[in-house]
Amino acid sequence: MNHSFLAVAAALALCLTSGCAPTEPPAERIDARTGQVIRTGFVPVSGGKVFYELSNPDVDATPLILIHGGPGGTSCGFGLLDDEMMDRPVLRYDQLETGRSDRPGLQEQWHIDHSVSEIDAIRSHFGWDEVHLLGWSWGGAVAAEYVLESEQEGVISTIMAGPLLSTPVWIEDATTLLETMSEDVQATIRLHEDARTYDHPDYVAATDSFYARFMDPWGYDPIPECEGVSGNSTVYNTMWGPTEFTATGTLLEYDRRDRLAEINVPVLIISGEFDEARPVTMQEFADEMPDARVQVVQGAGHAAPAERPDVVAGMVTSFLQEIEQRPVLETKTDRPE
Repeated sequence: MNHSFLAVAAALALCLTSGCAPTEPPAERIDARTGQVIRTGFVPVSGGKVFYELSNPDVDATPLILIHGGPGGTSCGFGLLDDEMMDRPVLRYDQLETGRSDRPGLQEQWHIDHSVSEIDAIRSHFGWDEVHLLGWSWGGAVAAEYVLESEQEGVISTIMAGPLLSTPVWIEDATTLLETMSEDVQATIRLHEDARTYDHPDYVAATDSFYARFMDPWGYDPIPECEGVSGNSTVYNTMWGPTEFTATGTLLEYDRRDRLAEINVPVLIISGEFDEARPVTMQEFADEMPDARVQVVQGAGHAAPAERPDVVAGMVTSFLQEIEQRPVLETKTDRPE
């Protein structure tokens, strides 16, 4: 089935029935920090338009699409990473309902299938027959789902940074990490989760302690691209839940462990040393895929692409160059260990 055709057809049908504002022509600028050519604009998808920023649009190489986390996060978190990547077009985009994209409030579209269709719409908009994908956290789930549902058509490789591939496993890992916190923090979290008082100041402080250890222990400076850009906590709470370690939403049963062996493209999984998506778990996922490897970013947490963008960009660039130099028919078993 041609997913690109279906995505474009669905967007067109919605425009015909409910009306769509015309898409503005893209704007172009030169980034003062990097000298990169940057184009920004919008791509029509079912339900509205999604914002994109495309770096190095004129470089003749297979493009890389960056898929942000959340759900309800924003792509501006990639703002430091894409500065480091000059050898190919690199596109980041805000998923519908968040960031600079439209927010139509169509809750019936708050599911992974719609997120997959957005990638089809982007590829069709730019005429990209071949792409690499990089998904961060929830974006890793979207990337994996896209590869599975598109039957790998035109996807040369996939990079996943701390991906969500199984909610039950994610919660197991979170529980393991919570048990390393102080007894006071654990008791506070248990107390307020039992009472569902997720906005209580003590609970917020306890979750912040967790994030400081496992989200961004390295830390990073404010990302200029994120100024004035906001996520959508309603989408996050509806699809995931109140915190990173408590799932109550529609993704509660999400689990793709039984289909990892079907991901027949080269995969690089990146994990921070202290990532809530634990490196040992990422290796277990990689072991189920035909052609996958794991690389660990020392000192970083789940926010490794923002904490150590130079290191992550180096890993990604080396991986993509290796994949693009492989003979077309080479497989994992053909390569020397």
